[in-house]
Order: sequence, then C-alpha cells, then structure tokens
Amino acid sequence: MPRYKLTVEYHGGPFAGWQRQKGAHSVQQALEEALRALEPDMPSIAAAGRTDAGVHALGQVAHCDLTRSWDPFRLMEAVNHHIRPNPVSIVAAEEVGEDFHARFSAVERRYMYRIVVRRAPLTLEKGLVWKVGWDLDAAAMREGAAHLVGHHDFTTFRAAQCQSDSPVKTIDEIRVEETASPLGPEVQLHVRARSFLHNQVRSFAGTLERVGAGKWASGDVKSALEAKDRAACGPVAPPQGLYLVGVGYPE
Repeated sequence: MPRYKLTVEYHGGPFAGWQRQKGAHSVQQALEEALRALEPDMPSIAAAGRTDAGVHALGQVAHCDLTRSWDPFRLMEAVNHHIRPNPVSIVAAEEVGEDFHARFSAVERRYMYRIVVRRAPLTLEKGLVWKVGWDLDAAAMREGAAHLVGHHDFTTFRAAQCQSDSPVKTIDEIRVEETASPLGPEVQLHVRARSFLHNQVRSFAGTLERVGAGKWASGDVKSALEAKDRAACGPVAPPQGLYLVGVGYPE
C-alpha cells in the first residue's frame, strides 16, 4: 500500500483545529473527505502536529496510505479539486517509504507568530495576525526571548490540558524580527524545536508582547520560567497570529 507525504497549507479560521472532532469541522476531516472521494476505504491520516482552532499552517505535513499508486502531482491536483471550497491546499506531494510517519519521523517543527502594531481595525488580514494598538520594543522582546532558549522545564508556558508526558523541552531558537509591512509595523516571533507543549508558542508570544509593551522587564521572563507555575505566565496570545511554518525530517 503506497504511502504519500502531503505538505498542507490552511487558513485555520473556519476550523475547530487540525484534529477530527465530533460535532465540529476540522482540517483533518476536510482532507480525509477529499482523499476518500478518490479512495473511499482510505484509513485515517496522521499529521506532524495538532494545531488549535484558528491557527494557520504554511507547511503542515500529513501522510496517507492509498491502495493504488498515484503520480504525486496528479494526487495533489485531485485532492485540491475535491477539498474545495475549504481554505486548505496541498502544496506538495511525494511518495515515501512505509517507515515514514508525519508525526514520529519529524525532528523539527517551526512556528511563526505575527503581531501587527496599528490603531485602525484590520480589513485584508483580519484573522491572520494579532493586532495591538501600542508600540512594541522588539529589542526588549529579544532580551526576554533569550531566557526561553535551551533545555528547560516549561511548566509556566504549558496549558492545563496539555497531554505531554513531561514539561521539559528544548527550544533550539527564538528569533524576534521587526518588519515594516503594508499593514503597519510588524513583529514576528520565529520559534524552532523538535516538539512543543500545548499552547507553548502562544504563551511565549503573549508573555513577550508584555515585555515589548513595557509592562514586563526582560528579566521577568526568566523569573516566570523559573517559577514553574502556570499562574506566572503572561496572557496567552490569540490563535490567529500563529502559523505552523514547516516540519523537518531526516535527510
């Protein structure tokens, strides 16, 4: 049974998240329905990560097992045809070995969080960024972010419903970039790690926004981390600013 790796892009706004849920529309459901239009008996698919409601993806990865061999380009085109009008697109497809698993084979996941600074309401990118109405000090946010890089107990930045066995994770990189977008000044957080806790990146973003706004000192991030207490975390940033940018696999 051939296995295919699919790179998936989606707008998370209309969905209850990636994972199939009873009584709610999910990205997994939309993609499985499109694939079953091609092969009705296709088993469930697996993905690299379960994004929450409202979270977007530029490079989510899923794998599926099909009974017939497909040219990857034709498979991509067929799925994109059947998945309409859902805001989901297969941007790449390739046949992989049966030992490939979208989740368990991954060695790196990359997220981006976007914050736009402007007073005016958003129009064209409403639901795609977090808009704040006050200036942000990106340099101070970088200083705060530096405390979060490395191997730590991230209990403070872990959602209560997190199902991970341990709060200990290794964050390989956090970059804070300031850009001048057509929307207004934009601050982007780029976070890279093998795996993440539930709501970890949004917790980082909300805490670092408080640093950028001058409500926290950069050293307060270190104190919050060392507290190992969810109550010490800053506010959790809203989901619409978060993007799963890409997933890394062994060569």
